[in-house]
Amino acid sequence: MPTYEVSINEFSGDDYILIGVHTTLNDYRLAYLLNQHLQVKFSRANYDLDFLQKNRESSYTVYEYANKKLYQEWFLIANVFKSTLESESISLFNQSESNSYLIPEKKKVDFFLKIEGEFDYEFIVKLIERINQIPQIITSYHIEVNSLKSKDFLIF
Repeated sequence: MPTYEVSINEFSGDDYILIGVHTTLNDYRLAYLLNQHLQVKFSRANYDLDFLQKNRESSYTVYEYANKKLYQEWFLIANVFKSTLESESISLFNQSESNSYLIPEKKKVDFFLKIEGEFDYEFIVKLIERINQIPQIITSYHIEVNSLKSKDFLIF
C-alpha cells in the first residue's frame, strides 16, 4: 500500500488576496455599500469566527459572496470584536469596553476583504481603487498575507 504525505505548506498557499479596509461603518452597512459599488452580493454567513482566548470569547462577523463565473469566493470579515466587561466595584461607571482583534498585528484595520480564486495584479489594483471611491471608506489597501503572524485565523 502506498504511503501519502501531506505537507503543512500545501495548506498555507497564496491562493487568496487580502485587502484591509478602514471605516467607521457597521458590518452590515459596509456590506451594503460594497454590494452597490462593486456589483457583488454579500450576504451574512450562517457562521461567525468564534475564538476563546485568555478566558474571553470573541466572535467576528462574516459576510460571503460566490462569483461562479470567475471561480472566486469573497469574504468580508470583521477584525474588531467589542465586548463589555462588568466590574464588581460599586461606582457610577461599572462597565468598561474591551476590544479583541482577529489579526492583532493589524489593529487599525476594521475589516478584511478576503478573495479566494484566480485573479491578476490589475484586478487587485482596480478593485482597491473602486473601494477607495466609496465616500464612507477611509482607505483600503492590499495586505501581504505572508507578513502576518496570525494568518492562520483567516483559514476557514
